[in-house]
Amino acid sequence: MSAMYQTMLRILSISLLRYFILAGIPFLVYYIWRREKMGRAKIQERSAGSKDFWREIFHSLQTTAVFTALAMIIWFSPLKKYTLVYDHVNDHPLWWIPAFVVLSLIIHDTYFYWMHRLLHHKKLFRHVHLLHHRSVNPSPFTSYSFHFLEAWAEGGVLLLLVFILPMHQLTVLLFTVASLFINVYGHLGYEIAPRWLRHTFLFEILNTSTHHNLHHSKFEGNYGLYFRIWDRLMGTENPGYVKDYDRMQEQRFNKLKVETPTAALSPVGG
Repeated sequence: MSAMYQTMLRILSISLLRYFILAGIPFLVYYIWRREKMGRAKIQERSAGSKDFWREIFHSLQTTAVFTALAMIIWFSPLKKYTLVYDHVNDHPLWWIPAFVVLSLIIHDTYFYWMHRLLHHKKLFRHVHLLHHRSVNPSPFTSYSFHFLEAWAEGGVLLLLVFILPMHQLTVLLFTVASLFINVYGHLGYEIAPRWLRHTFLFEILNTSTHHNLHHSKFEGNYGLYFRIWDRLMGTENPGYVKDYDRMQEQRFNKLKVETPTAALSPVGG
């Protein structure tokens, strides 16, 4: 029992360290050190306050505890023998690790899109997902700021993945780091995508910080996590997204006057 307790504390400590590094460094850079210089990259004119940041951190700590519990269930409970988890890195070819990290992100995006739309159902939104949407103007700390029940739903993707994909601990670690990194960018509150992205096929596929920021400011549409694909297929992408993204890039690179975003959907939760 003592060894199990130590393992749980180690996983929790690593998870907290990951959160505070991947969310904390961008926060320090964009919200403190380079706040004035990065002003033209800020998506919303208004600013969140310290109470918002502390609320987000508090709920992120809770979410991290839930994710730790899920990790313990997967790796150290009798459930493990029914999964495709493997312990020795040489049990399968090494290329499986990066390949299944990428595949995990693709599967996660589909899982997230439909879970996210479900959480916006009127019977669930106010009781569960509204807490995340209290961050109308999100920051990096918003990335894990979930209601207790939503934290289980968010982390549930890992339970799905270990039953359908061969997963080594390193694969899981890389997946969670990549997922949080992209999640922080989505909630950054600043658009930092390079200028060249707009004129490549990647823009038609990948989400941007502007894309997810519209979801927080308008409360509906843009439900995808990593990609635009499901939103475009299902007709749920905010119709003002591309216009707002172009405005942000003009604002950043051509020194246009800072304006409030003008996307079309009204801020009504449901």
